[in-house]
Amino acid sequence: MAERFDILFEGMSEESSLKILLSDPKDLPNPVDKYMAATRLAACTSDESLQGLISAVDLDPEDLFNRITRRKAIEALGRRKNVQALDCLFKALEFDDEPSVINAADSITQISAPLTESQCDSLLKTLTGSDPKKRAVIQAHTRLGLKSGTSFIQTLIHDENPLISGAARAFCARVEGDLDQLKPLIPQLQDLQAGRRRSAVIDLGDAGDITVLDCLIKSAVSMPLRAKSAFQLVDPHKKSQVAEEHINTITTLLQDDPRSLSMREEWLSNQDPIEIENNLQHRDEGKQYGAALSLLKMPKPQQIEILDGIHSRLWSDYGANYLLTSLVGLGSIHEREELVRTSLAETLPQYAKSRVAAAWACLKLDLNDQRGLLKEINTSSQWLPLKWSCSQVLKKFS
Repeated sequence: MAERFDILFEGMSEESSLKILLSDPKDLPNPVDKYMAATRLAACTSDESLQGLISAVDLDPEDLFNRITRRKAIEALGRRKNVQALDCLFKALEFDDEPSVINAADSITQISAPLTESQCDSLLKTLTGSDPKKRAVIQAHTRLGLKSGTSFIQTLIHDENPLISGAARAFCARVEGDLDQLKPLIPQLQDLQAGRRRSAVIDLGDAGDITVLDCLIKSAVSMPLRAKSAFQLVDPHKKSQVAEEHINTITTLLQDDPRSLSMREEWLSNQDPIEIENNLQHRDEGKQYGAALSLLKMPKPQQIEILDGIHSRLWSDYGANYLLTSLVGLGSIHEREELVRTSLAETLPQYAKSRVAAAWACLKLDLNDQRGLLKEINTSSQWLPLKWSCSQVLKKFS
């Protein structure tokens, strides 16, 4: 997902980023530039920038800006996917800065190179400490298919924290083939706590069992998170291909109609404009989808009135932007189809999911005049949910 935001840092050259990256924060007019430079270098390809990021892992963590930069450098090395970074990443596993350890485990996973016995032992030793760190290391074992941690991870399937037990169950399913361990994760997809729903979606994606796909896509969590796990299941080798048997399921997921989700009564809104607007901004996606569902059940004049009010106040908020764009399409609100054109043309990366909603809205509203832009996005986009949505919409138009 981070690649979607590279455009935000295009104004920083590689040369200036390297210089800033290793500068003393006290010598910089804006010390925040240090960790922005690390993120910028994640999108570079030169050996010099790679070595700069590796050097940044040794920054003195006593300084806050150095510590954050170190975390960003570790994260950037994962995106670079170069085995030269493995030594410093394994060293980072021993840091006492938990976010750095979590980033290191994730970056080792992204590089996805065969590990030595010593490296496997180092990763296994990191399976201690806080639950967030433990979860990240279990996920690394799962995604890398490492059996070295089996005996310990198997003991965690009954951990009282569902974030730990869920990750352990995903490991047992994917690495040991014990698919029965996934059964408790299915009801967790409808848990009242949003964090538990999100973790279940991630764990089921990691587990690799395609039979859970229909349940996974109905969970009331963000569309991009569900899409990431769903594409793991239908396109595990990342060939940008979806088998014919799964096309309708992935289409349903990306169209993101709250009427297709497994909703709980606790998430539904009354047909009150203030409550709907407040819940569309709620941190729990269940509440967001509940508000969207309530709005879709209202008479069109009332829908338009509420949408106009939200548009005037919250259009720049990318969460509200997405929901408004989606609702215009789902509700076939031709009177506000210009919002769809505006969202489809938006190139800032934080609005990428709004472009997904806009693509499907173009089909729903029969906006044939957007075919040229849909073709352009289909060709240029690196984010699979957006690329695939535009491709499917264009097929429907032809």
